[in-house]
Amino acid sequence: MRNPTRVCKLCVIVMLIPFLSWVESVNGIGANWGTQCSHPLPPETVVRMLLDNGIQKVKLFDADYGALRALSKSGIEVMIGIPNDMLATMGNLKAAEKWVSKNVSAHLSNSVDIRYVAVGNEPFLATYNGSFLRTTYPALVNIQRALVNAGLGGKVKVTVPQNADVYSSGSAGGPSNGDFRADIHDYIFQITKFLNDNGSPFTVNIYPFISLYIDSNFPVEYAFFDGQATPVNDGGTTYTNMFDANYDTLVWALQKNGFPNMGIIVGEIGWPSDGDRNANNEYAQRFMQGFMTHIAGGKGTPMRQAPIEAYLFSLIDEDQKSIQPGNFERHWGVFYYDGQPKYSLNLGTTTNGALIPARNVRYLQRKWCVLKDSVKMDDPSIAQSVSYACALGDCTSLGYGTSCGDLDAKMNISYAFNSYYQINNQLDEACKFPNVSTVTKDDPTTGSCRFGIMIEPYYGGADRRLGSGGFVAGLVLLLLTIL
Repeated sequence: MRNPTRVCKLCVIVMLIPFLSWVESVNGIGANWGTQCSHPLPPETVVRMLLDNGIQKVKLFDADYGALRALSKSGIEVMIGIPNDMLATMGNLKAAEKWVSKNVSAHLSNSVDIRYVAVGNEPFLATYNGSFLRTTYPALVNIQRALVNAGLGGKVKVTVPQNADVYSSGSAGGPSNGDFRADIHDYIFQITKFLNDNGSPFTVNIYPFISLYIDSNFPVEYAFFDGQATPVNDGGTTYTNMFDANYDTLVWALQKNGFPNMGIIVGEIGWPSDGDRNANNEYAQRFMQGFMTHIAGGKGTPMRQAPIEAYLFSLIDEDQKSIQPGNFERHWGVFYYDGQPKYSLNLGTTTNGALIPARNVRYLQRKWCVLKDSVKMDDPSIAQSVSYACALGDCTSLGYGTSCGDLDAKMNISYAFNSYYQINNQLDEACKFPNVSTVTKDDPTTGSCRFGIMIEPYYGGADRRLGSGGFVAGLVLLLLTIL
């Protein structure tokens, strides 16, 4: 890291202008709206839910046409994303200009309040093994050029959401030792300088839950905001929660690299409610409410005493997300798949201080697919059927410490069958596991384990049409497996 040099008063004023203008634009809480769902809520329903809950900003991971159309004239500020697999294409200026014309200019003309374009999503994540190191910066430069060429350089800013693993405090520990990761330092410096030069913010995703997930020795209380953790002293500055320490590690990293006044956006922050022993509604509510209370006063962190702009992760559960990082990946929402709140959460934006559910949600019939009572547990077709149902359904609520972790063997099987049945719109054929399944109208829900009923499918876009093709192909796979 380079220590900032002493500069003249005029230079200080010039440096502060981008930061001050950025701070003035910060207001309200944002939310990430992901769409990797087998049965997404209609976009109009989601936008209504955002408005009902006073959520003033939304972050999309792509430029989903249906979502953007629904956001027209809503007054909600929007960040749209360019997926990592498109970064190489955006290295061509004409391709970038075409993308901006189609996904930014066209929607702005339709009264969508687009404020940011997120170029990539955590492209320098360590687990990507450098796949996007050389494609992110050219894409960023070309998108910025395309915005300027379209006359939007003053309205729409670029940014690159980064995982917090792009910086660290090293073995010495403490935020004041913060610096960009050595192996990517030059890449991240180049991008950060470009963002700073163009008055754009540094966007970072901070996840105390992940620290707890990957390290069983992580002090649990330090993940939360209620002051029960053993304080960490950093040269006289005391930290009682991981968020402040992590955020300030970035502040120090930016300062040491010559960007002391650069704006920061927390692009993602949240806590999952299922899929792991530490992912539950109790912890999620404690973390999310703690965070909202923590930032409500606008006092910021010890190193950056200013209002924090943040996007909660996430709005709604996504049952089609990859579970490679962990089963919890499908359970980040503060709302379930059907727009029903999971727990009490006061965002400070509603009159009653509680989350308001989605309106007019339409469900499929009240029926479930379960294991037949007469089936013997040594039936050889059970194992294949369950394996198949979980592969194409969603069994992430099954397992140690999860919401359905206390089910017996028969109920576990029923849960798997029902998940597949609901995802396939309760088709009769979807509950015909060879001689072992049956449809019931008696709700098998027990304790904390919800046996869901799927919402009606949404057919608003070609990329979301839910037909029977996938089901038929899967049925053939099942038969081949059993035979």
